[in-house]
Amino acid sequence: MVGPDPKEAKHGTHVAGIVAQVRGNNKGGDGVTNNAQIMTIRAVPNGDEYDKDIALGIRYAVDNGAKVINMSFGKSYSPHQEKVFEAFEYADSKGVLLVHAAGNDAKDIDIEPNYPTSKYSFQELPLDHFLTIGASTKDKEELVASFSNYGQTGVDIF
Repeated sequence: MVGPDPKEAKHGTHVAGIVAQVRGNNKGGDGVTNNAQIMTIRAVPNGDEYDKDIALGIRYAVDNGAKVINMSFGKSYSPHQEKVFEAFEYADSKGVLLVHAAGNDAKDIDIEPNYPTSKYSFQELPLDHFLTIGASTKDKEELVASFSNYGQTGVDIF
């Protein structure tokens, strides 16, 4: 077999299932729309993602009609940030919404970034179509899940 084992691609499949599940079937959840379409692009193999692969995956998705790109991955170090940001700018210019996970390290990403990010140190203008999502709980007293990254400006919504 060449490349990563497709049976290990569980997380993205799970997220896609949440987005596109059949609505109104009384089985415990509803997808976000009746007409969701999923474009599967596996830019992150088993292990660390490469900035080049993320940038190329985003450009491919945009060029092939994606309206929303789920980026449920992250890392604390990004050697080729500019290439990723250029892909973000490209998606942003086409009106494509980039949705990125805040991360699961229980850290303040305003202080310790989780890459990719919508706020690079070299970035001059903010992106118009980028959301960073943190994990929340059902607990009314404690909104942020204990494992979730957080940040006053780095996380848009939980």
